Amino acid sequence: MSHFYPVIHPTAIIHPKAKLDSTVRVGPYAVIDEGVVLGAQCVVGPHVYLTGLATIGAHNTFHAGCVVGDAPQDLKYKNEPTRLRIGDHNVFRESVTIHRSTKTDAETVVGSHNYFMATAHVGHNSHLGDHIIIANGTSLGGHVVVQDRAFISGNCLVHQFTRVGTLALMQGGSAISKDLAPFTIARGDNEICGLNVIGLRRAGFTAEQRLELKQVYRILFRSGKNLSVAVKEAQKTFTGKAAKALLDFVAESKRGVCRDVGCAAGENEEE
Repeated sequence: MSHFYPVIHPTAIIHPKAKLDSTVRVGPYAVIDEGVVLGAQCVVGPHVYLTGLATIGAHNTFHAGCVVGDAPQDLKYKNEPTRLRIGDHNVFRESVTIHRSTKTDAETVVGSHNYFMATAHVGHNSHLGDHIIIANGTSLGGHVVVQDRAFISGNCLVHQFTRVGTLALMQGGSAISKDLAPFTIARGDNEICGLNVIGLRRAGFTAEQRLELKQVYRILFRSGKNLSVAVKEAQKTFTGKAAKALLDFVAESKRGVCRDVGCAAGENEEE
């Protein structure tokens, strides 16, 4: 994005009660409403619309056409002054949309160091962690939870109230209405096909940690056992931090979790 326009472009429309740090740069024809707070070094590109009670941290970049903090797409919403909170160092590419919460006692939350590619959508009341990548055309429904370091590929669909676990990966075009367990790979509709081994390696997981996760995965998803039984069995055997995170996530699921599709032995797994 070009940063050569003045700090505030003369065509931008900024409500006098909006709170912008002195280092914020605002491009042509951007609109910033009354309830917006923008932290240091944010860059607001051309034709961006920031609205709602939106508290936005430092070093965030909004590319052309983003709409952030607009009203939720919910028929029960009655124009209440609801909230959105965004952390630091996020990138929102062209035409990304993020909606604020449906009620005044809740908020939509986006963490820090996330990258949203063009036309991605985050629905109302969703809670996103840190270091997440969401690719072009992906849509997250309302009340979705995405944990740290998840990677959601292009044109994916995540149903409302669904959770995506840490370091999980969704292959392009996949769709889930059940929870996607941490460290796993989603394929197709509500299906998984192994561990996100490349992501685990990049995140610094040791060979021993990856092996333990592989063993837990096989018990949960490939042993043929009832899932609740498999979880209880694995909880008695595996004590590593990552294994516990996986087991706790599955045990706490209210929607059920995506299941293994029976891919070829060794696919997406380390030797």
